[in-house]
Amino acid sequence: MTNYETPVQTLLGIEHPLLGGTMMDLSTPSFVAAISNAGALGILASAMFKDEGRFRDAVRKTQDLTDRPIAVNINLFPMMEKLDNHRYVEIMVDEGVAIVETSGFAPPEDLVKTFKAHDLRWMHKCVGVRYAKKAEKMGADAVTVVGYENGGATGNLNVTTMVLVPATSRALAIPVIGGGGIVDAATFLAVMALGARGAIVGTRFMLSEECPLHRNVKEALIEATEQDTDVIMRSVGFAHRVWMNEASRKAAEAEAKGGGIAEIYPYVSGKAAREMYENGDTAAGSMSCSQAVGLIDTIKPVKAIVEEIIGGSKEKARYLKV
Repeated sequence: MTNYETPVQTLLGIEHPLLGGTMMDLSTPSFVAAISNAGALGILASAMFKDEGRFRDAVRKTQDLTDRPIAVNINLFPMMEKLDNHRYVEIMVDEGVAIVETSGFAPPEDLVKTFKAHDLRWMHKCVGVRYAKKAEKMGADAVTVVGYENGGATGNLNVTTMVLVPATSRALAIPVIGGGGIVDAATFLAVMALGARGAIVGTRFMLSEECPLHRNVKEALIEATEQDTDVIMRSVGFAHRVWMNEASRKAAEAEAKGGGIAEIYPYVSGKAAREMYENGDTAAGSMSCSQAVGLIDTIKPVKAIVEEIIGGSKEKARYLKV
């Protein structure tokens, strides 16, 4: 495979400049470890674990399953059940995790002080140049920017990956990791050519053998096209790109009628999503999904996906003479 040498690999100690996108209720220890074992960076979703003991156990289990670097995502979006992120960071430090990703609003200064005090490598995930610049000013070691094609939180700027990645790369001195539609060798090579020093991959890894998503849902997504996602929940300040299944359509209809979070929530709740993930009822809940789901036509092991992206980009680069 191509031997890329980028600041992201050096910073994170990973073989390939690829990160696995954090997925609520799916970024389990075994899935995260599979991504790290493939030479990318697996990221554990701390918000999945509602008490400190379960979180500590998850960190330890992930570390038992891989001898390669892992990271932990600290979720800064509003949640129904609030967690003490300061304690979760302390647990990370206790267990020897050296990489932290934050996503959502800008981290509070005291959280950043904790990162720096323990020499954690800190990445912040955002959807706009101005937010990336703020993270850099606060001391981030790298930023991840995701375009409007991205599955999950899109923000309200509506800037595509094609524009957001070069704009951010020109504005910042720290490494930029690009995301939003990265599913294969061609899209990976494109984001690197735009100035990114690494790429974050979500939906493609979601359609891997190791992802703990029911086979029924995976097979339904294989049949999806680039037109089968949309952004919902914009009116309640939580814009997300999702797969437009029955639950997502009902949420969009409630929103169009002026419904607030109480009317929308039954269709977008974590409970509804978990019903779909675990039992395979494709209409039970909504789930984050990139427009690039329309480019995916197979379910493969994580390692094969990484090899396809990295090794295939070498052939693409030869063909394009770049």
